[in-house]
Amino acid sequence: MESSQAGPSKVPPIIPSKPSTMSSRPRAASKAVSSSQQSSKSLADPVLRNAIRYTMSPREYESLHKYVLSRSRVLRRRAPSVLAVEKYAESGSDEVSKGGKANKGKGKDASAAGGSRGDSYNARAVRHALRVFVATNLGMKAYDMVMSRVKGQKDLTSNKKEPFYRSSTLRLSLSLSTILLLYRLLFRFLGRLRMHLLEPSSEPFRARNPRTALTLTSPYAPAVGASLAGFALGIYPSQQLRVSVAIYTMFRALEFAWNLLEGEGMIWGWKARVGGKGMVKRERPWWWGSWMIQPFAFGQLLHAVTFDRECSPVPYVDFIWKSTTTYLHSAPKDLPAGVKWPGPWDVADSLAQMAKLNWPPFVSPALFPNQETLPASLTQLAPLTSQAHPLITSLSCATLHGADPSCLRTYLTFWVRSFPRIGRFFLVLYSLFLLPRYKSLYNAPMAVFSKLFAQTLRLSTFVTGAISTAWASICFFQTWFPRHFLATQRFFLGGFLAGLWGFVERKRGRGIFLYSARTSVDSLWKVGVKRRWWKAMKGGDLWVFVVALAVTGAVYERDAKAVREAGWRKGVSWIRGTEWRDWGVEEEDEGDEDERVLVGGKEE
Repeated sequence: MESSQAGPSKVPPIIPSKPSTMSSRPRAASKAVSSSQQSSKSLADPVLRNAIRYTMSPREYESLHKYVLSRSRVLRRRAPSVLAVEKYAESGSDEVSKGGKANKGKGKDASAAGGSRGDSYNARAVRHALRVFVATNLGMKAYDMVMSRVKGQKDLTSNKKEPFYRSSTLRLSLSLSTILLLYRLLFRFLGRLRMHLLEPSSEPFRARNPRTALTLTSPYAPAVGASLAGFALGIYPSQQLRVSVAIYTMFRALEFAWNLLEGEGMIWGWKARVGGKGMVKRERPWWWGSWMIQPFAFGQLLHAVTFDRECSPVPYVDFIWKSTTTYLHSAPKDLPAGVKWPGPWDVADSLAQMAKLNWPPFVSPALFPNQETLPASLTQLAPLTSQAHPLITSLSCATLHGADPSCLRTYLTFWVRSFPRIGRFFLVLYSLFLLPRYKSLYNAPMAVFSKLFAQTLRLSTFVTGAISTAWASICFFQTWFPRHFLATQRFFLGGFLAGLWGFVERKRGRGIFLYSARTSVDSLWKVGVKRRWWKAMKGGDLWVFVVALAVTGAVYERDAKAVREAGWRKGVSWIRGTEWRDWGVEEEDEGDEDERVLVGGKEE
């Protein structure tokens, strides 16, 4: 009945199809479904999900899957697919990269710190912190092994006795990784808070709390607030390495701040342009440079080595001792067994005692054999002064060059003996630095060799001149100054004169000058604590480190080009969590592209 009422049915003709086509598609679909189901099942384990998420990015997992996991059938079946990992990363990501040109130039903002392919900011922060922890731990252990081999210590029994949680290697790794993680989290939080406070909906809060709102909405607030992560450096025990890191970071921060002030014309000022149209910045004087720090650094170091041995840098001073064979004599081969020959530090202590005694004159034991020729506090110099020339009148000259009564001839002899030896040392050192640049050596050998010899000549002249002047100044002051005039301050003055040789290496010796300055600041602080010029604040190096991070971040936010080294700009960007990119140069390039406006349908 129903069929008769509905009328005749029109059945469409059945079109036969190829069996291969009909059978292949369902198989592929079923295979894809089964693989996706298997991948989803493999990612159902939260431990595996988090292990993948916090150890590698989707792009890194894709490379691992392509070159390692896909080569084995067992691993390929059990490991999740690349698509499943990407979907999980996107579902767990609270900040997906939008890409495109809209994100360009915003790399310094925390709000634009999205990762690639759905990789979340927090996951990257944890992942990079873990990698820093592992890398520094392995690096420090490798360094300890190498140094133990160099020093001839086959076993590190002292390190094995202490608990692992007190190990300096572990604490250093934990400190650096914690600094990175806290810095990124604080920077992102404060950046987001600043963006929320700048919205119109936050106007009532800004009206009620004007000072707080002004502080939190400052463009430097995220960088300054994130610098509080530097207190995590306190996880590492208070040792010389922690102090050196704090001083180095502060010097770099001051250098970046100087570049910023100089770039904005706050140092040298402005002058009228030729023709009276506009103003231009004044150029830096040709003689100005980091070499001017060297006289003050050398003066302080020479004074500390003489009067405050425990506050002086021992490795720095040992290099000077080894390069001063003309003034510091080794023990003769026929020295009697019961006689103690004074070493370099004994000579330095004796010079300090001479200064405290207002530089007593020299009485030759050869002319007065039955008379006391040395003060009671300087009897350790008897092996040196007993062989001194009778014509010498100064006790310091009899100690430093007793065989030759001429101070000028001794000075010239030092140059003749030391300059070739120091030149060979720096020539070998610079030649090792040329090994990675073998292509330039092959293409232009004459230019490379001429530059190598010029650098070696300048640096050898600077080092030889500085060391010789430091020693010769003692004899010079003895000759021209009264005994009581600047008796102890002569060493600082002599070091100051020695540092003036830095003018020879003023163009390429910036690294050496800054290293000397950092070493001098460290030594000066220890001397001040020892002599009670100031009190040592507990955790003072941590405050220095935090302030240095704040200054660096503020300068980078104001003008990234003030950080002149591209590697440092990329490093600051990476620490902020905005990828290893040179945003300062990229913004400048984008500005140049925007200036090319279309005028009349043509690009100019």
